[in-house]
Amino acid sequence: MQIGIVGAPNKGKSTFFASVTQAQVEIADYPFTTIDPNKGVAFIYSPCPCKELGLKCGARGGCADGMRKIPVQLLDVAGLVPGAHEGRGMGNKFLDDLSGAEGFVHIIDASGGTDLEGKPAQDFPLEEDKGFLKKEMEEWIFSILWRNLPKYKMREFSSLAEALSGLRFERSALLQAAKNAGMDVRRISGGEGELCALAKILCEEGKKIIWAANKADLPGALARVGAAGGEEAGIFACSANYELALQRAAAAGIVRYLPCEDDFAVVGKPEERQLQGLGKIREFMKKGGGTGVHKILHSLVFEKLGMIAVYPVEDEGKFSDSKGNVLPDVVLMKKGASAFELAGKIHTGIADKYVGAVDARTKRKISKDYALKHNDIIKIHASK
Repeated sequence: MQIGIVGAPNKGKSTFFASVTQAQVEIADYPFTTIDPNKGVAFIYSPCPCKELGLKCGARGGCADGMRKIPVQLLDVAGLVPGAHEGRGMGNKFLDDLSGAEGFVHIIDASGGTDLEGKPAQDFPLEEDKGFLKKEMEEWIFSILWRNLPKYKMREFSSLAEALSGLRFERSALLQAAKNAGMDVRRISGGEGELCALAKILCEEGKKIIWAANKADLPGALARVGAAGGEEAGIFACSANYELALQRAAAAGIVRYLPCEDDFAVVGKPEERQLQGLGKIREFMKKGGGTGVHKILHSLVFEKLGMIAVYPVEDEGKFSDSKGNVLPDVVLMKKGASAFELAGKIHTGIADKYVGAVDARTKRKISKDYALKHNDIIKIHASK
């Protein structure tokens, strides 16, 4: 799974990216610090079944105090400005870099201190900051549809699906979107109106966006987020600066901190200046239940994108692989995915030789079409 970190220049995208990936990236408060995309792996946290089962976890990716670390790939691209879909600010290149992302964290400035060009501003409207990206993405998807029109015009749906394969829309979702746009999927006319409608639907349904109101630690920022509707409106207050500071303090042995938690413990001997800084961070975390950064990733993956965590095992009796490692792997699946689809996710060869599956908790056989649930532990049987 790939998630894009996007937004206008100078909103704190690279700081957000660095705070969850621990990647070394250039961070500066001027537009277009990032030119080539930064790629990294972040972890989202979910309760691991090992605690429920009373077993010592053998997770390859890590399990901290019963919280499973589930990896997702993040892509941080340069700031997008109005007119990006037309190439302004190299925007069409940056949008193309994001073509494979399944969801987006749109970083906006909770303090209102920067405009859509990344220039200093005073009380810049959150709604304007929030709204421009969706419009740019609709125009970008439309430009791809228009550019590829000769490949599918007056042909059937499969040609359209092939032309848009790089955008990684699920085929069933793309088919439904085409029907909702009023297209005859047996013979696509390619009229401008129906392509505009399709682009709008695909942007809304196929590329999920969550808004990260960054710099929420600055004066008046939390009040601005609340006035804009807050989490009920999909706007999550966060401080990437505070998250990054905690990560660095933890690496230096000053604090003990698990990113999914809403507090930290001072375990080292910080200087007075550091202690004051940690006090400000703690005060902010009490107001929002943490720095907000990992809440945003969790909400995007599990709520907006509708994913679930499933644990495939080889030995259903020991909940382990063939070497005895307990719950070694975790796979993100779409809610409602089947046991057979899990087999294909593990390896296409297993799906080709699929025989059946077992719920490791109950030791009962489950059907090929069994709809997987969050935290299921599944043994897949395949012929040799």
